[in-house]
Amino acid sequence: MTISSSRHDDHGLQSVRWAGDRLELLDQRLLPEEIRYLELTTPEQVWEAIRELAVRGAPAIGIAAAYGIYLGIRDREEDPARLAQEVRRIGDYMATSRPTAVNLFWAIDRMVRLADNLAASSADAEAFRSALLEEAHKIFQEDEETNRLIGEHALTLLQDNMGILTHCNAGGLATAKYGTALAPLYLAKERGWNLKVYADETRPVLQGARLTAFELMQAGIDVTLITDNMAGYVMSKGWVQAVIVGTDRVAANGDVANKIGTYSLAVLARAHGIPFYVACPLSTIDLNTPDGSHIPIEERPEQEVTEGFGKRTAPQGVKVFNPAFDVTPHEYVTAIITEKGIVKAPYEENLRKLFES
Repeated sequence: MTISSSRHDDHGLQSVRWAGDRLELLDQRLLPEEIRYLELTTPEQVWEAIRELAVRGAPAIGIAAAYGIYLGIRDREEDPARLAQEVRRIGDYMATSRPTAVNLFWAIDRMVRLADNLAASSADAEAFRSALLEEAHKIFQEDEETNRLIGEHALTLLQDNMGILTHCNAGGLATAKYGTALAPLYLAKERGWNLKVYADETRPVLQGARLTAFELMQAGIDVTLITDNMAGYVMSKGWVQAVIVGTDRVAANGDVANKIGTYSLAVLARAHGIPFYVACPLSTIDLNTPDGSHIPIEERPEQEVTEGFGKRTAPQGVKVFNPAFDVTPHEYVTAIITEKGIVKAPYEENLRKLFES
């Protein structure tokens, strides 16, 4: 089920890739020590990879789920109506893997809508399967272009020689390419800019240390790793001129759900007069969720907090609270950067306008 590989694109390792007859996912649980791809051929394997964080990052999760749905119907010969029912069943199953990332549900809904349309048009089974695979490819390709546009818009808010603080991993490892929060860093590198990046480790799973620092170093971008509790000190020294993070879901009022610890950074940024930017595709904005209190927050296993480096780091039997995400109120967000442009308050009005434009 696994293969070792070092193949990568111009901007680092690919988190998701289609290999003709299977889905290959970079197993991010092993980074930075080992580069290994999972070879997946069933929806169950894709579900497990999403749930167990082998693939993570809202856009990448959505892409993986789309391919997972195709894998579930690629060898089936039923009539299109039965195939559409199977797509819906697999989609419902995929939706149970992780509850917070809205891109997961967006990609599933896109595949289900296409399946329903194909069934209504009386497409034969071969055409049905081909169309589902092509749709998964489109979701992948569109994400790459979307992230480049996010990076272009974000660069208009930055200047050469700035210090940038980022949280968790919202780079190429979390998307098809470039990333969201890290997209402007890659584009700045291409333009010869010299940005200084501070990546916090992002407890408890250390996505900042294991993934962000790793991929930025691979790209030759100046990055300094800090612990989560150093952020305020680094800001107070005047080393940070902007904070840029990704997000797993933006509510209609501009509240932002992102990796646990994001809210704390937003408060610190406000205290130091530093702009706090959120970078995300339109597919991450959920106008059906009125505010952050309606966003489901995934809770992870207690072992992520009580164990580390193969050893127990907390007393046996201690109570543990381990939410994977927190919600940053919209009033702490300076701007939301999307592929269609930069959105500022009032968010409820301006986010809706973005979808209408």
